[in-house]
Amino acid sequence: MYSEIMSTPERLIESTRELLWERGYVGTSPRAIQQHAGAGQGSMYHHFKGKPDLALAAIRRTAEELRATAEDVLDAPGSPYERVEAYLRRERDVLRGCPVGRLTMDPDVIASAELRAPVDETIDWLRERLAGIVEEGKEQGQFAPSLDSEEIAATILATVQGGYVLARASGSPAAFDTAVRGLLALLSPTRRGLD
Repeated sequence: MYSEIMSTPERLIESTRELLWERGYVGTSPRAIQQHAGAGQGSMYHHFKGKPDLALAAIRRTAEELRATAEDVLDAPGSPYERVEAYLRRERDVLRGCPVGRLTMDPDVIASAELRAPVDETIDWLRERLAGIVEEGKEQGQFAPSLDSEEIAATILATVQGGYVLARASGSPAAFDTAVRGLLALLSPTRRGLD
């Protein structure tokens, strides 16, 4: 499944990431990880203390990847509105859901302060990053001055995560796209005169 040049620890981390996304923490057994990675039990326990240690490495990697992907879009050229729009419309596997957002629904991840930390940090980072862009848009006169940047950032995140849920429930990415279009219409600079 993985390249021969990928090290055993990398194969274990990538396998765990994939299985956590598909099955959650409880459904991701050490045996399933080993089979998916093509690694033996000895290899797994040589590189990691156990399933929690490996899961933490996988969750951190997933969180780092999500941040990097978001940062690429949010740092791109364009007005604040265009950058928010690019973030909302970026390519996603909508029917699989968000690999970080899905972890918030996993009771075993949420019950563990250590496993939950990279999830919380990523969500907080993204909310702050989006709030900064909204604030920038307010300063430039692109967003209404009455908007609360923190609330709008939370709304953007809620639209994305809720859009995933609606799309998965309906079996169609159309529900995600509808939520995004609705939020963008509310944030549109052409609506400034309505506030």
